Amino acid sequence: MKLNYKRITAGIAAGMFLMTTAITPVKAQESPKEEDFFRIARISSPEGTLLEVGGLCTLPNGDLGVATRRGDIFIVENPTSKTPYFRKVASGLHEVLGLAYKNGSLYCAQRGELTKMTDTNMDGKMDLFETVYSWPLSGHYHEYSFGPVLGTDGSFFVSGNVAFGDEEWWRGESKVPWRGWMMHITEDGKMEPFATGFRSPCGLGMIDGELFYTENQGDWMGSGGLTHVKKGSFVGHPAGLRWTNLPNSPVKLTTEELYSKVDPRFRRDANGRAIKPENVENEKFVTLFDMKKYFPEVQVPAVWLPHGILGISNAQLTTIPEGAFGPFAKQVLIGDQGQSKIVRVFLEKVKGEYQGAAWDFRSGFQSGVLRLAWGKDGSLFVGETNRGWGSAGDANQGLQRLVWNNKVPFEMRTVSAMPDGFEITFTLPVDKKYAEDIASYNAESFIYKYHPVYGSPTVNSEKLTIKGVQVSPDGMKVRLVIDGLRQYYIHKLSLNGIRTQENSYSLVHPDVYYTLNNIPDGAKLAVAALSTKNSAAKPATTATKVADAKAASTAAKPAPAKTLTYEQIKPLLNKYTCSSCHNPDKKQVGPGFRDVAKRNYSVAKILSLIKNPQAENWPGYATPMPPFPQVPQADATKIATWINSLK
Repeated sequence: MKLNYKRITAGIAAGMFLMTTAITPVKAQESPKEEDFFRIARISSPEGTLLEVGGLCTLPNGDLGVATRRGDIFIVENPTSKTPYFRKVASGLHEVLGLAYKNGSLYCAQRGELTKMTDTNMDGKMDLFETVYSWPLSGHYHEYSFGPVLGTDGSFFVSGNVAFGDEEWWRGESKVPWRGWMMHITEDGKMEPFATGFRSPCGLGMIDGELFYTENQGDWMGSGGLTHVKKGSFVGHPAGLRWTNLPNSPVKLTTEELYSKVDPRFRRDANGRAIKPENVENEKFVTLFDMKKYFPEVQVPAVWLPHGILGISNAQLTTIPEGAFGPFAKQVLIGDQGQSKIVRVFLEKVKGEYQGAAWDFRSGFQSGVLRLAWGKDGSLFVGETNRGWGSAGDANQGLQRLVWNNKVPFEMRTVSAMPDGFEITFTLPVDKKYAEDIASYNAESFIYKYHPVYGSPTVNSEKLTIKGVQVSPDGMKVRLVIDGLRQYYIHKLSLNGIRTQENSYSLVHPDVYYTLNNIPDGAKLAVAALSTKNSAAKPATTATKVADAKAASTAAKPAPAKTLTYEQIKPLLNKYTCSSCHNPDKKQVGPGFRDVAKRNYSVAKILSLIKNPQAENWPGYATPMPPFPQVPQADATKIATWINSLK
């Protein structure tokens, strides 16, 4: 007799379920998470192979080209199979941070040149190495070169990192021509400077035939972001302006002209070096879009990626192909090296300029996500590294694959700007009971400073009033009417109250950040067409007035700070992005909190370092901590007290 073990097992399980439910009430099913839709798969590499991935590209036959920061080039055959075959085709190159395929050859940006590599005798090894174009170097370690990315005509774009200053190590400098520039290079080795203002332009990519790049936070760069790169544009960092006097420069803006419009209270020494303001909390500030008023070549980010929230070291960008990743086809994915994750961007053009929305997408990679490339099966190859840069994933290197399971997550699919607010589309129908309730939404806006110090807190933050909401009959679209839209500002929308129509799931990612470079023209919705229901607005009674007065009185008398547990302090660490760079127990981008506690700083000292960090206190960390004067004193005290409890 052949037993049907599957049927027996299923029957036992069903019986156990019935017994369980007879005793224990059934709990509501938890809303699905990222990992329920997008699986991170491991790619086995040969033992002893260090894949500190600097470049990825997919070959026409589906094989994968992999470049490493250690100077090796691999071709991975059958990369989506359980047993991919790694073939080393070249070695001895200088810190390769990009890889592209064209007409049977591989192209890479080494530190000082664009190199063409060809296997002329077809023996599986590159035997011909040709310099397409070389550029100057000063020898500074931070002069990374990124790319190439292929233009629509088959030419190449390569970007150059700035070096750091000799005296102010955090200050970006262009010590030799074309550092801090985008270079446009033809197959025959001709180079034209294309644009400048770059600090650490790690991610290059073409979107709808136009060049974009991702920037990292640093001096003059308040936060990372995705920027459209036009010929002759200036994207923010002044170091490269040193070379705009050269005859082939398409940018004519000078350092002196730019500095004349930056707040004069940014003091400078005799050599023109910026001196950090003593009081960063109360300093007057300007923004990058203020510079645009004076200099039309200034190009602001199409989409800001708020630092510590949507990454800390933004890297490779790629467009999702048709047929891949379901409802998100043709949108943009961006890797983040520091937070070991990928974010999603929806772009649109308003009044001729790009802008759009950004969300978290998938976290949990084993190392810093630096490079992305699409497989022929619609999965996404993810190349990773963290040596010297630090990352949330604690492995030093990695090559993984992101695979969609063909199930549609409940997400905002798009967010589009409207004359009076935003229109949001969803991947699944929403429950109108929640969607027509203003209490399901929150809105605020903020921006970053444009200044020579490292990074910026969010500034000019405002809570916005949602006047009403209109839900489409099929539940797939919501129109929010909002007071106080601000051009060039980042608008955060939180949809924590929204639920699916079918099973009352919440959104996988309820927060979206929309960069509003232009407010579109057009008709505004009439108030009569909106739902103004607000379940959070309750009529005031004598009892509630007394309770509110009592709460206000209590708030006026600050209670002594109590030491909280990690689970209690974790929401504050996440809110103020502390956890994006710090781990309780180990080194991440910054030191672990236990290491900070071992310094035996007083609470007052930690508070001062939160508001005005001192890079010299932690030598050996590549990324200095930006100031956080926006953290309220009460919350900063809770964090400082908790850190000291770890001694």
